[in-house]
Amino acid sequence: MKSVNFDIKGETEAQAIARIAERFEILEEMAAATKSGDIRGMIVVGPPGVGKSYGIQKRLEEESLFDHIQNKVKYEVVKGAMTALGLYMKLFKFSEPGSVLVFDDCDTVLMDELSLNLLKAALDSGKKRMIHWNADSRALRVEGIPEKFEFKGSVIFVTNISFETIKSKKLKDHLAALQSRCHYVDLTLNTERDCFLRIKQIAGAGELFAGYDFSDEDQDEVLNFIYDNRQKLREISLRMAVKIADLRKSMPAKWKRVAEVTLMRNTWERK
Repeated sequence: MKSVNFDIKGETEAQAIARIAERFEILEEMAAATKSGDIRGMIVVGPPGVGKSYGIQKRLEEESLFDHIQNKVKYEVVKGAMTALGLYMKLFKFSEPGSVLVFDDCDTVLMDELSLNLLKAALDSGKKRMIHWNADSRALRVEGIPEKFEFKGSVIFVTNISFETIKSKKLKDHLAALQSRCHYVDLTLNTERDCFLRIKQIAGAGELFAGYDFSDEDQDEVLNFIYDNRQKLREISLRMAVKIADLRKSMPAKWKRVAEVTLMRNTWERK
């Protein structure tokens, strides 16, 4: 890659990459601790497309080897919208020791007062964490789910939302109570520079472009393109780097122009 000075006052490029790498290493270690039950809850905050979920799933998969042998996987990644009743049912399904529920950008759970109350009960600091559904529900009867149960599993929240940006006073109080029950991991990828260095870190480890059959020059060309157009691209993320690599591989003669058309903000959007 061409020489670029990423040093800023108080932190060199090498120090920034070390800081970012340490945060992701801690993230994976914490994920393993949720599987063992040593940690009940974790909140992971960072921008989209930087590999928050990947490291968690990889570590949970490694820790679930014995579960696979028994044909009983005890963790699940939940994406998309979910009602409070759906959350109650999911918590019951993964209520046994060693079970882990990962809510990946499932922000409806964090924005609903009833769901937050269920989560606070699931992550309570007491010895017994009892969860109740104090309303009649045909769905629970059909599924044979009781109206109360003890939760012994762990929960991980992966979100792009900074809790400090929530404006609702009521939700702020609930989220503060949830945060007090969990370990809070801020990946500190707060700037364009940090996000680019995360891409550079993963590429340097040989993980980002594995399978593309790129030479060192090809890889540097992709990284240089991202850096040169960092203010024009719709986001600086691992996903963006993969999209550009896809174009570099499939359209070697015109990939830059195609990337400009499909991956960059229009001029009027950048004003």
